[in-house]
Amino acid sequence: MKVNREIRAAKVRVISHTGEQIGVLSLSEALARAEQEGLDLVEISAGSNPPVCKIINFGKFRYDQTKREKESKKAQHQIKVKEIKIKPNIGIHDLETKKNQIRDFLVKGNKVKVLCVFRGREMAHPEIGEKIMRQLCDDLEDISTAEAPLKMMGRMLLVVLAPGAKKKATTKLAGSQEEEKEEND
Repeated sequence: MKVNREIRAAKVRVISHTGEQIGVLSLSEALARAEQEGLDLVEISAGSNPPVCKIINFGKFRYDQTKREKESKKAQHQIKVKEIKIKPNIGIHDLETKKNQIRDFLVKGNKVKVLCVFRGREMAHPEIGEKIMRQLCDDLEDISTAEAPLKMMGRMLLVVLAPGAKKKATTKLAGSQEEEKEEND
């Protein structure tokens, strides 16, 4: 964005700080008018013929622009991948605790990487870990979707759960409520 003496066009279309169009002026006239008001001449649209310039306080304009950019960054949610490790011989209550942790992460909008780690002779029966992982995925199906099927990587069985089955759950509920209404009628 060009300001004051950086503008190179011979003639410019000028807009006042109140927003009204002044018209096409020579660059020196536009600069004089901006200086007279104690403001800056800022090139808004360089591609048009003649370029459009506005008489504004450039420092305040830049401040407001950076403030808007920061606000838009605040509104964005950074998706993080959280990691939960379990073992194939995990207890029922321990599994419930891990499930609640995963549920909290998913509700907050984060992805969750669930790892089932096999040690020693546990590798002889990977189907036990697979059964636990499938049960976990089924229990969390109402608020999440698995990004890919279960995958064995060395001594670990993993699945990544992403938040997002809420829509499916609500449509299922809405569908079942409509069916009930039809049955009652």
